[in-house]
Amino acid sequence: MKPARPNSPLRMTAPLFDAAHLARYTGDDPELKAELLALMCEQAERCIGLISSASDHDRWTSALHTLKGAARGVGAFALGEACEAAEDAPQARWPEAAQSVAQAFAETRCCFERD
Repeated sequence: MKPARPNSPLRMTAPLFDAAHLARYTGDDPELKAELLALMCEQAERCIGLISSASDHDRWTSALHTLKGAARGVGAFALGEACEAAEDAPQARWPEAAQSVAQAFAETRCCFERD
């Protein structure tokens, strides 16, 4: 299910959060699901901080790759898509790409909280 993205500047095609994916991954255990989503949010905050302060290509791509994997693991496919798009951004576009990733995470976190 793809939640609506009112007033979102993002052009993502993947769903913000696929709860069924996470349910399959966790055996539908609500405590495990909550723990994984909390860990994912902590990881996202760390990675977004690293992305925002990245000064070289290796740090930029490493933080984005880490976040992309964490996002996809819990079913946050649009965030993973935003990270993938940002990985290839030229350095001059990093601020805009970092903002897109941060926005995708903010929207995804709202889906986590509603679920």
